[in-house]
Amino acid sequence: MAKTRSVQRSDKLDLAARAAWLYYIADNTQEEIATKLNVSRQAAQRLVALAVSEKLIKFRLDHPLSNCIAIAEAMRDKFELSTCEVVPASADGSRNGLAVCAAAHLETYLVAKAPTIIAFSSGQTLRGMVEQIPSMNQPQHKIVSIVGNLAHYGRAGRHEVVIHLSERIDAEAYPVPTPVIAASVKERRLLQTQQAFITVESLVNQAKVTFVGIGNISWNAPLHESGFINDKEIAELMELGAVGEVAGWAYDKHGTLLTKGTNTRIAGVPLEQPVQRLTIGVAGGLHKKEALLAALKGRLINGLITDEAVAESILR
Repeated sequence: MAKTRSVQRSDKLDLAARAAWLYYIADNTQEEIATKLNVSRQAAQRLVALAVSEKLIKFRLDHPLSNCIAIAEAMRDKFELSTCEVVPASADGSRNGLAVCAAAHLETYLVAKAPTIIAFSSGQTLRGMVEQIPSMNQPQHKIVSIVGNLAHYGRAGRHEVVIHLSERIDAEAYPVPTPVIAASVKERRLLQTQQAFITVESLVNQAKVTFVGIGNISWNAPLHESGFINDKEIAELMELGAVGEVAGWAYDKHGTLLTKGTNTRIAGVPLEQPVQRLTIGVAGGLHKKEALLAALKGRLINGLITDEAVAESILR
């Protein structure tokens, strides 16, 4: 009896090996395998799965993305990230690869039937991500901002995300009803007592995932170029040792949020440190290496979508 079972198992493994060869090497469909092996389609599927589970086949990924996948896994392990995606670096510095990858990740949340709250900061890369999202009809979701989109003198930023995305998917939008940075601490306190701000902050605290851009702190950095801070303020942040910012919140090389400078007047939703909810940073380019590394060290983000060049540099 034992010998009979052994023979039967050997025969089944032989059949599984043949099914796997037809599927992975000969590029047959499951229907074609079923016909050639004279089994049902479901049996063909189970045979291929058996070949994998019994380690009858070994995979070798021969593709330009193989290095990106390996780097992503190394980044995930090193910084204990919940998720990490690495895209090939663009020779022309284009953010399109990041935008496409981030959009694919975002879409997994947008297609959900269950009502979902998704939060965002703003910026060029995140706006590019939204441009990649197809039109949908998902009115059950809430799209929430963690940062305002105005300079304190009224000028609007060019890379708003929440309103734009909500229009594409027909969902409710909840922008932060304040400037990025208030003119004074007193004004910030007053703005954050508004019911509209309290509602947005409550929704952000319930968000299933938050997507944030990561900006470097330097002359003509995003905050400065967009007019959210002036020449004197960017100079002060650099003197205080700031290397990066998330939603306007500046931090030093250790990822520690500053207690001085414009951080005393940020009118958006406060950041968690260390972050508890899933917060995915979307940024690339070697000019952002120091800002990205510090954000990872300081646990301002626990997910990352970046490019190959900056990820390799961070790992080195």
